[in-house]
Amino acid sequence: MNATPAEIETLERIQAIDLDLMRSKKELEELPQRGIIATARQKRASLEEKLEQISALRKETSRKVTRAADEDASLVKKEHGVQAAINAAQGDYRNVEARSKELMGIEKRRFALSEQLEQLKGEMSKIDKLSAQVTAAIEKLNAEEQAATESFKKEGGALTEAIQSLKAQRESLAQGVGTELMGMYDRILARSGGVAIGHLADSRCGICRASIDSGRLIDLRNQAPLGECPSCKRLLIIG
Repeated sequence: MNATPAEIETLERIQAIDLDLMRSKKELEELPQRGIIATARQKRASLEEKLEQISALRKETSRKVTRAADEDASLVKKEHGVQAAINAAQGDYRNVEARSKELMGIEKRRFALSEQLEQLKGEMSKIDKLSAQVTAAIEKLNAEEQAATESFKKEGGALTEAIQSLKAQRESLAQGVGTELMGMYDRILARSGGVAIGHLADSRCGICRASIDSGRLIDLRNQAPLGECPSCKRLLIIG
């Protein structure tokens, strides 16, 4: 396979860059901050949904408190009116008796409302406590995500810059390799998992370590200075 010594040297330099690129990209993808951010967002979404449920429960409990308080206020007015009627009845025994029963009914209902309001206030206190706990948990997750994001920007930014620099170096070096040869290298690189060119080592491929029989070895040496491994189909430098 036709290739100048300069092209072969350049391909080896390009391969070194490609290996660095592969390592840098993997390191970027595996930065732990990614997992921390994703987990924080997932947990926050769940907590925000819970907070909405708590908010809805608080609104419903608040409506119950308002209804009970309004009813009690109405009963207070009614209680005053009934008491005034009793005071005005003076010697009218039947009227006083009827009004007194009505007054007892009002007092009984107000007592029930008082107990209900105390219970609702207890529920409201528990709801507010739970809401505060969930809100605090969300704030903690926000802080964790923010810290992880800043750390990721710092580490990921440095890696991204390094990757861009390596790509620029690769592109510049590729100008020194023929289009056909560079295309062949890139195709082999894409299917080989990162290593596209190596050296013939005695009768073995320096990459896959497969032994090459004598007949194929003669053919391979005839392709010098650059051939193709009959086993892994990678480029081999024949010295």
